[in-house]
Amino acid sequence: QVQLVESGGGLVQAGGSLRLSCAASGGTFSVYGMGWFRQAPGKVREFVAGINGSGDSTAYADSVKGRFTISRENAKNTVYLQMNSLQSEDTAVYRCSRDPTGWGRAFSPFDSWGQGTQVTVSS
Repeated sequence: QVQLVESGGGLVQAGGSLRLSCAASGGTFSVYGMGWFRQAPGKVREFVAGINGSGDSTAYADSVKGRFTISRENAKNTVYLQMNSLQSEDTAVYRCSRDPTGWGRAFSPFDSWGQGTQVTVSS
């Protein structure tokens, strides 16, 4: 089974930056698309960013495009989310997820999830 463990969350002031990491174990990481999702209290889970297996195609929610960057290092079985210009609206639990189809698009059938890491942005 695939296990995903997120790290890198924390408390940051508005305008600051954080880099989240998602370490994967099990399976063949390079063939998986990967995505980052977030969920704030009282809100539905939303797609934030996705990346295909080879790392040459990415997708972003409009709310984060230009501020967040998803990337991966397949040799390290790790996907990252670099978050810049953070806003209070970015406060949420961020989870990474696997797309077994390899595309890492918002509509992909993500099927494995990490426990999440809390990102809190103070204004």
